[in-house]
Amino acid sequence: MDRKSLKIKIFADGANINDMIEAYKSKIVDGFTTNPTLMKKAGLTDYEKFAKDVLAQIKDRSISFEVFSDDFTDMERQARKIGAWAKNVHVKIPITNTKGQSSCPLIKKLAAENIPLNVTAILTLDQVKEVAASLNPKVSSIVSVFAGRIADTGVDPVPMMKECAKILKSLPLAELLWASSREVYNIIQAEECGCKIITVTPDILKKLSMLGKNLKELSLDTVKLFYDDGQKAGYKI
Repeated sequence: MDRKSLKIKIFADGANINDMIEAYKSKIVDGFTTNPTLMKKAGLTDYEKFAKDVLAQIKDRSISFEVFSDDFTDMERQARKIGAWAKNVHVKIPITNTKGQSSCPLIKKLAAENIPLNVTAILTLDQVKEVAASLNPKVSSIVSVFAGRIADTGVDPVPMMKECAKILKSLPLAELLWASSREVYNIIQAEECGCKIITVTPDILKKLSMLGKNLKELSLDTVKLFYDDGQKAGYKI
């Protein structure tokens, strides 16, 4: 299997504008996601300037920008502003605020007004069901389930992701997204589960060329790597 044989969309997850533009020009990815944590990690201080700089360069692929307020009234204000930046924007709304209060009433309100949403930080089937009941079936939406974080707890996320796909089947414009991927194999898993999108980090993007690589050749490459590094280090016994 190689990249061309995959039907699942690959979105780059990050907040480095140079990496985003490089991925865009290379046509490796189908869209982009980011969040306040990634922006902070990248050293960004002006959210709106960063977003508009990105949107000036990337106009024909989905980009998700997240609200960062914890108050639903202000979250709504931010969502409307973000949604007005460009037609290729999905507004990311966390499934709850920090108090654990559901964002679904706001999601339902915004969806009813035809604002494309990306509902994020989902980790349970109940949350997926609640979101599905709140979305507008006539508007593009993304449902981001953090499969990688589920796996971090020692739980296999595959059965749950398959159930999520079934729940969203009646919403053809709602795309299930496998979030917080950890390795290239997650792309295969996500596609087999019925996910429409997977987010990947720049590190995983660099490994996409490994898809379908002959394992015997990979074994030899590994042996050569160990040998070359040993020679360069000048080790003696």
